[in-house]
Amino acid sequence: MDTLTRMRAFIDVVEAEGFSAAARKIGRSKALLSKYVRELEDELGALLLNRTTRQFSLTEAGHTYYQRAAEIVREIDSLSDTVRENAGDVRGRIKMSAPRTFADAAIGQSMIDFAKENPQITLEIHLDDRFVDLVEEGFDLAIRITRLENSSLIARRLAPFSTVVCASPATIKKHGVPARPQDLTSLPCIIDTNGRWLSNWPFCNEAGETISVPVSGPMEVNSPLAARAAAVSDLGFAVLPDFIAAPAIEDGTLVTVLADRMPRNGGIFVVYPHRRYLPAKVRALVDFLAAWFKAREG
Repeated sequence: MDTLTRMRAFIDVVEAEGFSAAARKIGRSKALLSKYVRELEDELGALLLNRTTRQFSLTEAGHTYYQRAAEIVREIDSLSDTVRENAGDVRGRIKMSAPRTFADAAIGQSMIDFAKENPQITLEIHLDDRFVDLVEEGFDLAIRITRLENSSLIARRLAPFSTVVCASPATIKKHGVPARPQDLTSLPCIIDTNGRWLSNWPFCNEAGETISVPVSGPMEVNSPLAARAAAVSDLGFAVLPDFIAAPAIEDGTLVTVLADRMPRNGGIFVVYPHRRYLPAKVRALVDFLAAWFKAREG
């Protein structure tokens, strides 16, 4: 058995956080994976995993080995992808991170459309609202909805993104239209705890500077879809991603306010680590997403 096979088995176990989960994921037996990892440890003369009956953890040597081994395997796979691309054959698995907000909205259809058009590629999507560490956690790429800050990652902008403050017509009738952001402090607001701003909503003042307005209200929920439903149900004002609010605004169940005071320059980005070889399968997904969003501009 070659070292690369053992190395892949070790990486699969670490990334799946267990032998059983790794076995289910890659379609091999738990006993075989355990054998490969044990042989790798024997070959290295070092313990890589601390095992108990219920869980395992990486040893210091295991952590160091995983980081370098994952890089090596990704480079090998990238090189293989490049050769396959030249031969007109792009296939394999893509490990991708995306926010739940992205997947729940209509734009999540982009990932489904890619999978339908590329049956030779397996799209492994992890929905998580935190910013994963792509290199440390072995992701090929991620979708990020934000005002992108300086980063060592390569970023490609897919579409503009902004937030809107909105409320139902009944809420507007009862409380009136806020004339300035600070008015929201005394009005019922729905807090989306997934948002980076939490209960301190960002706005722009007359000079265009970013300000923070503290708000409170009858509901705090970690879902923009639930926040939208609460706003439609007359519970108060909500800050929502524009693509989440759009259907309710179009059908008149929500009305926007303070549109001229909302921060701009946000975007939906696809990001990936800088590598010598960008795998052909990853480049295919990035190009597909860019074309998908461009086709829907306006």
